[in-house]
Amino acid sequence: MTRKILLLPGDGIGTEVCREARKIIDWLNNNRNTGFVLDEALLGGAAYDAHGTPFPKETLEKAIKSDAILLGAVGGPKWEGLDYSARPERGLLGIRKELELFANLRPAIVFDELADASTLKREIVAGLDILIVRELTGDLYFGTPRGVETLPDGTRRGVNTLVYTSPEVQRIARVAFDLAKKRGGKLCSVDKANVLEATEMWRQEVQKIGDEEYPEIELSHMYVDNAAMQLVRNPKQFDVMVTTNVFGDILSDCAAMLTGSLGMLPSASLGAKDTGKCNALYEPVHGSAPDIAGKDIANPIATILSLVMMLRYSFSLMAEADMVETAIKSVLAKDLRTADIMQPGMKKLGCSEMGDAIMKELDSAKAAGVKVA
Repeated sequence: MTRKILLLPGDGIGTEVCREARKIIDWLNNNRNTGFVLDEALLGGAAYDAHGTPFPKETLEKAIKSDAILLGAVGGPKWEGLDYSARPERGLLGIRKELELFANLRPAIVFDELADASTLKREIVAGLDILIVRELTGDLYFGTPRGVETLPDGTRRGVNTLVYTSPEVQRIARVAFDLAKKRGGKLCSVDKANVLEATEMWRQEVQKIGDEEYPEIELSHMYVDNAAMQLVRNPKQFDVMVTTNVFGDILSDCAAMLTGSLGMLPSASLGAKDTGKCNALYEPVHGSAPDIAGKDIANPIATILSLVMMLRYSFSLMAEADMVETAIKSVLAKDLRTADIMQPGMKKLGCSEMGDAIMKELDSAKAAGVKVA
């Protein structure tokens, strides 16, 4: 059996962290007979430099044929002067839209070994396990009309449109409810219903789905400003959170810092299953970090954990996912750190060194004859 993975390294540190994830994929092929077939394509600024567009047709064609996609990062100051339609981020938004990747899953998990790396007190974050479900193809990022215009009096007006339909809200709500059912049975829907009519509709639709289809799930609603405060005040009150595209973008980055670093957070963007195939794209939450690109100091763990999510969600390779996750925990338990999670008395590793350390743990587990179902 072959499984097709498309690598989109992108820009900045994306190429570096994807290189480390590729080592793990090769290890799994050689030691677990996973049958991964790798292909690679351009997206973002690298694609614009080569083809004059951040989202080449060839990339879309390869994405459609793949079983799963692993993305590094896109963007950087080099392309900030381009028209919005040509900027690297439009490539990322474009592939999400074309593949109908409407459900973005962003876990915020604090490994015991990193509980002291957070800027919050250990007792606040130790054992934290939150899953933020972000709607990914609507809201201000895609709504129309949009743009900047000059009015007759010479002043400029910028317009972006927050728009959702009831089916869009219902489908992301069902994803979140289904995940809550498999976890702690709690779902918090985040909106701004007191001032935004579109999110008042969001709240009503989520409540309707909860009442009619998931009465066993404990559903609550929270305004986004309060949710941001509660994430840093008492994050363990949350299990699964579901929210809009923009709010999810902001809150998931806030939750990321609870874990100590953006370099530790993976994500999965999933499509519908009703076509017989569920399109899926996996990527670290961090950006392209152009200030450290090319210096071999980036943290590849978020990308490797994104691969772990791929193993679970796209390929149902639970044992292999557990192996890689255990190897990461073993490295952290040995006080090995990249610069973003460095603590006094620990050993600092570069990006490639961290990838090698995780590989070494996988080799050690194999040599020790660790049994994995």
